Amino acid sequence: MFTKQQFERLASAHMDGVFRLAYSYLKSAAEADDVTQNALLKLYLTDKRFESEAHVKNWLYRVAANECKRALLSPWRRAEDIADYAEALAFTTPERSELFYAVMELPAKYRTVIHLHYYEDYATQEIAEILGVPGATVRTRLRRGRELLKKKLMEAEGYAGQENV
Repeated sequence: MFTKQQFERLASAHMDGVFRLAYSYLKSAAEADDVTQNALLKLYLTDKRFESEAHVKNWLYRVAANECKRALLSPWRRAEDIADYAEALAFTTPERSELFYAVMELPAKYRTVIHLHYYEDYATQEIAEILGVPGATVRTRLRRGRELLKKKLMEAEGYAGQENV
């Protein structure tokens, strides 16, 4: 178990990242809050010994991913409008806002790996460990997710059907 100070430091360091991961799965700020709280509670209560800060982060993200999968199966689950959540985020440019909406429209298996890789700076092997899938699967999902994202963004810009862009 952690001391109060250790836990507070870890929670403040990783809370936002866990929330973003949960939101990328669930598309609901309320459910993402619940998952974040559950993951942090499990961290507080664990007797597990961690080798490093990175090990804590990976463990916490794995717990959050499992909590999200559990929440997705819940009969009480309800979706929240992405626009409600997006308004709470501060985008530095309109392009970042557009990119966020495009990423959130991707199927969950692509959305999650793109979020972990580009927003949380995880390597593909680390993502594989968090999600419990082979590294090749993560790389395939990243490639396919990028292709879908490119297609969505090109359609939004009016480049649909142009091969040489």
